[in-house]
This record gives sequence, structure tokens and C-alpha cells, in this order.
Amino acid sequence: MKINGKEKKLEVPISLLELLKLEGFQTERIAVELNGEILPKSLYDATVLKESDKIEVVSFVGGG
Repeated sequence: MKINGKEKKLEVPISLLELLKLEGFQTERIAVELNGEILPKSLYDATVLKESDKIEVVSFVGGG
């Protein structure tokens, strides 16, 4: 699988939410595109990733 353009090997089936936590993302402040489609946060836990998936994670940064 690719996450933000970097190859990552899946050792066992994992949910998107688990992967995001392992990678250190704060799920409240991100948007995820899975295989070209924006995924609602409500589906992160139910989405089981496959080796062929392409994930792009965008973090929101506040400022003033």
C-alpha cells in the first residue's frame, strides 16, 4: 500500500483508523483520500485496508 506516496507493507489486516493511529495522525485534524475518494471519518474504523490501497492524508493547520 502507499500512504502519502511512501510504500508500506501490511503484515496483517488493519483498519484505516488503526493505521492512522500507528502512523501518529490526530484523526480530528485530518482528511483522508482512499484510492482517489474522500472518506468520511465515520468509515475510518470500518474500512479494512488492502495491499493495493493508495492513501493520502491531509492535515489541517490553524493559524491567524
